[in-house]
Amino acid sequence: MPKKIIFMGTPLFAVPILKSLYQNGYPISIVYTQAPQRSKRGQKINKSPIQGISETLNIDFRSPITLKNNEEEYKFLKELNADLAVVVAYGQIIPKEFLKLTKKGFINVHGSLLPAWRGAAPIQRSIMNLDDEIGISIMKIVEALDSGPVSNLYKLKLDNNQNAQEVSEKLSMLAAEKILDNIDDILEDKAEFTEQDHSKATYAKKIEKKEGQIDWKIGAPKIIGKINGLFPSPGAFFSFNGERYKILKAEIGNGMGGFGEVISDNLEIACGNNQTIKILEIQREGKNPQKISEFMLGSKIKKGSMIPNV
Repeated sequence: MPKKIIFMGTPLFAVPILKSLYQNGYPISIVYTQAPQRSKRGQKINKSPIQGISETLNIDFRSPITLKNNEEEYKFLKELNADLAVVVAYGQIIPKEFLKLTKKGFINVHGSLLPAWRGAAPIQRSIMNLDDEIGISIMKIVEALDSGPVSNLYKLKLDNNQNAQEVSEKLSMLAAEKILDNIDDILEDKAEFTEQDHSKATYAKKIEKKEGQIDWKIGAPKIIGKINGLFPSPGAFFSFNGERYKILKAEIGNGMGGFGEVISDNLEIACGNNQTIKILEIQREGKNPQKISEFMLGSKIKKGSMIPNV
């Protein structure tokens, strides 16, 4: 009898993994994804990336508002009697009673080296923490958050010049490749799952927009980590004369000055530990992103300006 696989995911990170399963002939019986969201401005309806690719590939999908106390979805999955569920950044808590509705359980593709960075924003937190490496964990889902046993970890060296979007793309492609062997092993009862060392767990809480404000008293590497970790959204920012500026790309400089002091005509700003950052790309609130050479032509932020601290 053919196998039945459920796929549950929502953001762009999950798309290469679903495409890999489909293109390699894995039988996706149903896809679950978050319901479409209305734009904050206007009434445009935004489908999730997973809904979009499901429609393109002609895979049936469902997008319930919630699974909690959802008898319709519980009944649907029970009658489906699937072999395995693959979950990739679905964005909803899966109730414990649902976890018993497949023969081989629910597995999760998580963007960290568990038990490090359990939770909603592992890639961003890892970059902001200046970690040396990052990776993908293939784990069984249990009731507690990201605490299930792990079958495989796949590591990548973390380049401090890469932002969260670039790292996410790399990890997604890595997962799209590695998930195939993992599913084969699980379906053939060859996979071995090892309990995490829960005493070493760290947590990657959801990113809040206010975290993006830059504290010029900290060292340049930490500021660069924030800029890269929060790209493209919500972004790292500072305010000057009542306007907000989002830093899109920067590098460590070699000048000196007081905290928040602009020390060059190319927007090099002094920060903690007698260090500076050189801004390479910037976006003024309500405007398009600009290279720093273009931005400085009409900017009021000149050498000698003091940018307020948080």
